[in-house]
Amino acid sequence: MPKRPYDLPPLNALLSFEAAARHVSFKAAAAELNVTPAAVSHQVKSLEHDLKCALFHRHHRGVELTEIGAYLFVALQRGFEEIGDALDQLRARVSRASVTVGATTAMSALWLTPRLAQFWKSHPHISVSQNVSDTGEGGGDCDLSIHYGDMSRETGPCRALFHDRISALGSPRFAEQNRLQTVADLAALPLIHLDSAGTDWTDWQDWFAALGYCGTLRNAHRVNNYVIALQAAQDDMGAVLGWEGLTRPFEESGRLVKLVPETVSSPRVYFVKLHPHASEQARLVFKWLADGPGS
Repeated sequence: MPKRPYDLPPLNALLSFEAAARHVSFKAAAAELNVTPAAVSHQVKSLEHDLKCALFHRHHRGVELTEIGAYLFVALQRGFEEIGDALDQLRARVSRASVTVGATTAMSALWLTPRLAQFWKSHPHISVSQNVSDTGEGGGDCDLSIHYGDMSRETGPCRALFHDRISALGSPRFAEQNRLQTVADLAALPLIHLDSAGTDWTDWQDWFAALGYCGTLRNAHRVNNYVIALQAAQDDMGAVLGWEGLTRPFEESGRLVKLVPETVSSPRVYFVKLHPHASEQARLVFKWLADGPGS
């Protein structure tokens, strides 16, 4: 006779024993399983025969777990709880969109959404939703997520999306009103500062230091959202740092222009991370984003 997978007794016997042990009653277990108490008793006896040991002390008023029975009961509960958790996760995945991508507001608005529009045109059968958060929370409920940081510190599959250069940008009117000759000239102008928790973005002080300027900077405007920072710059409020991969459409349309020719290489990379247990559909989106449209 071939050996059973995992060398387990029949599942009905394990289920009957677990229910009887939980209720400490064959009768209550039978009611839960919608069988007779005799059927539960038969399954438990079959399991005891398989294990060659008693799992219950049987008394005229009821049953009581033996030490071995209690040990098996705890082991089964742990196993069933893990199976239940896995099934809950699978049910949740089916109930939501086929693929969920986590991203910040800036990444979603400026880079991801336009690309997903292209993805849907070539893969209309795959539903993709976005989990947008600037706090880093909620990533565990995603199939993949996009980050700005040190990709070498991550575990699991990751692919670089782009490695930027960072420029000082402003509106055409702002540039016309403040004709700059040097980086030091820029330091005296209104600067739009981004205060965003949970990001590792280069700030104005880092940017100027990379170009050799360590003097005083003008603190003009502070915002906590990059999309708002870009809008403020378009409204002539000051200069904003522009990550090339995110702000290229603004420059191409002429809404923002470089204020000085100097740029700084971004110390971090934008990358997409595939989360554990991702579906084949999620893997397709992961590869498509990493390889680019037309891949």
